Amino acid sequence: MEPVIEVKKLTKVYGKRSTAFTALKNINLSINPGESVAIVGKSGSGKSTLMHLLALLDRPTSGSIEVEGIDSANLKNKALNKLRNRSFGFVFQQFFMNPQDSVLENVVLPLKIAGVRRKERKKLAEKALRTVGLSNRAKFKANNLSGGQKQRVCIARAIVGNPKILFADEPTGNLDSATGDKVIKLLFDLNKKKGVTLIIVTHDDDLAMMCDRQIRISDGKIVKNTAEKTKKTSTKLTKGEK
Repeated sequence: MEPVIEVKKLTKVYGKRSTAFTALKNINLSINPGESVAIVGKSGSGKSTLMHLLALLDRPTSGSIEVEGIDSANLKNKALNKLRNRSFGFVFQQFFMNPQDSVLENVVLPLKIAGVRRKERKKLAEKALRTVGLSNRAKFKANNLSGGQKQRVCIARAIVGNPKILFADEPTGNLDSATGDKVIKLLFDLNKKKGVTLIIVTHDDDLAMMCDRQIRISDGKIVKNTAEKTKKTSTKLTKGEK
């Protein structure tokens, strides 16, 4: 199986000379299609930096990032943006929604950027909202939704373009536990039933254990890369289904 993302000798340095800080040091990593991966570590460990690089939201200081066999270093900004828009979906801890726009208008935004025609993007957005159980909220303004509903809208927006890879950065950080469990179940349903590769940045060990693999970052280095699971996986999924 060819990796969907492959990273070699990835290093990221911020600042110069006396102010230089190395956030990531010589990272080597492969992620397979359909895999669920948790990137975990303490604050300042480099886990969010790694996710931003994997998602092509930032460029490394050195090393390579290949997405579906394409070396991102060879892409100019326009081609990079096109690849990111076509292949990736993003769910962040903050919702990053336009509060005065409708739910539907928020969900179609990536399709507008991709140049999809109005009729088709409305159809795709309605399908995405059905997937997250929010068809009846399509015309609501975003600022009239609960936190859990906003996060589900963000998931709809992330999957509306049928991405191959879904990045989630602390996706339940602003949610209560019951709502968070529902969001987690939705993310893993997308992974298991639709084959979307799921990459989650989290400090929650229980959530990390639900993934096929856990990658622990400390001081900018991978200190653990394991595919071990525990019984917590099935237990938490069952809780989320209630």
